[in-house]
Amino acid sequence: MKDKLEPKIVCFACNWCSYPAADGAGINRMQYPSNIRIVRVMCGGRINPSFVLKAFELGADGVLITTCHFEDCHYLFGARIAKDNYDKLEKMTKILGIEPERLRLEWISAAESPKFAKVMREFTEGVKKLGKNPCGKTN
Repeated sequence: MKDKLEPKIVCFACNWCSYPAADGAGINRMQYPSNIRIVRVMCGGRINPSFVLKAFELGADGVLITTCHFEDCHYLFGARIAKDNYDKLEKMTKILGIEPERLRLEWISAAESPKFAKVMREFTEGVKKLGKNPCGKTN
């Protein structure tokens, strides 16, 4: 059954770096799974941990946070705030019994479309091996 699972993946993507990388991947026809839903946010630092927990609650099998590299952040400290929030999320998901492989943080610049596509493929494959999110709603 796990082999046939098309996991529901939510990707929170920074408007200035990782979202343009996703756009570039699409324009250049780089292959990555179609079951990823990208949520465009102005800054990775604006991703409240509650957004991620809500995604898991609503049935996401994996959540990926993509943001700028520290030195490229449009808002100077947004990527650092994203890292701090991610560290908190790691602890919260552990307490909730969500496998750590279901959550990932990546720094992807606008010029790294190949990296974006590669991360999407790797993350989806990893989540596929885990199976359905046991904490989420079933549809």
